Amino acid sequence: MSLNPELKTINCTACGAGLDILGGGRVTTHICGYCGTALDALDSYKALVKFNILDRPETPIQIGAAGQIYGVTYTVIGLLEHEEVWRGRSWKWVDHQIFSPTHGYAWLTLEDGHLTFSRRYRKPVDWLSKTIVNRADTRPQVRAGQEVFKYYDTSTSSVTYAEGEFTWAPRKGVKTTTITAMSDRAMLGFSTTNREREIYHTVYLEPARIVGFDLPVGFKPRGVHALKTMKASANAGFLTLAGLGSMVLCMILGMALSLQNGQRAETRQRFSVTELPVTVPFEVRQIGRLTRIDLQGNGRNSWHYLSVELEDPEGEVLFESGRTVEYYNGRDDEGSWSEGSNKASLAFFPPMAGTYSLTLDLEESGYWAPNVNRAASPQRQMSLMDLHIRNGVSSGFWLLLLGLAFGCIGGLPMVRRYLHNRARWRDSDWVDEDDD
Repeated sequence: MSLNPELKTINCTACGAGLDILGGGRVTTHICGYCGTALDALDSYKALVKFNILDRPETPIQIGAAGQIYGVTYTVIGLLEHEEVWRGRSWKWVDHQIFSPTHGYAWLTLEDGHLTFSRRYRKPVDWLSKTIVNRADTRPQVRAGQEVFKYYDTSTSSVTYAEGEFTWAPRKGVKTTTITAMSDRAMLGFSTTNREREIYHTVYLEPARIVGFDLPVGFKPRGVHALKTMKASANAGFLTLAGLGSMVLCMILGMALSLQNGQRAETRQRFSVTELPVTVPFEVRQIGRLTRIDLQGNGRNSWHYLSVELEDPEGEVLFESGRTVEYYNGRDDEGSWSEGSNKASLAFFPPMAGTYSLTLDLEESGYWAPNVNRAASPQRQMSLMDLHIRNGVSSGFWLLLLGLAFGCIGGLPMVRRYLHNRARWRDSDWVDEDDD
């Protein structure tokens, strides 16, 4: 007996409760929400089996609620709660069987506040089985049309609650194994129940894509769903292009400036440490341009603090400062190592042209004592010191720093996209062998 299309309500043949008829002609089973009896919709709603009634799952979407998905009106005709148990943990979600007179049957799934939309997939695609997944050395994938779907996870669940109309006969405790594969915007679910196999195509429903269904105001999902696309700023592309382009430009200009060493203000000189303190006059011709003083010693596994005093052409002290020259090296269980440097430098902007006087002195020095885990090379105090002064030096430091800042700005959308993609695949049960 086929379903009468004019029939709008029936009385449960087991308990007499009034039940609304919302689905179309493909409905085969109607489960009473009052007594839990599964009724045969194709044979005068005769009672088939008793589906033990548990507490109705928490969902804001109730049977009979209507709404629009992608502009198509659907009505909720059934509720199914699924539970997956694995290693002592359980996950539950609610599937809503929905029906449209023009577009047929589909599923609206609610999990952690996220809504997804699923329909049977009828186009040709290679079946992805558990055997294929278990034997694969790399993440399996299938092609459907122009999309490539990569393996996501395997789940085995059972129905714990059923109410309403369905195009099949739900049974409590019957296991369904689903292999899911995901592309950038959709999932394919390869489901097996007993000997029946179906493929479902699932997409994420953004709030703007769904209207009605009595969803409460302020309804918000929790966390990141695997199918949820990142909401990129309208200017994200421009920001990335402008930021990375500015970074490259700053890096090029910074390196070009760093290669301009100016002119020598004093011939390179070498002093014995025993000669210190020494006073070295040098000529500055370009005012307002950076002048750099470079120092280099020859110590090993020792440190030396050099005081620096600079007088301007009028004999006034321009500044007093100091630099530490230290260099350590040796070997340990991991091989050769070295720290520090025998080089040091300082720079200033001369306020006037003329002859400046630089006074250097060695104030403190000492050896470094290695620990038991780090064998050091022989210790040696600094005996010679080289001095090199250049005027008109260009520094690309601030441009290089600005380039890094532009790189961070331009790379921010890319980092956000990377982190979002990691969150999407976080719950995948595939583990690459390289991660072991």
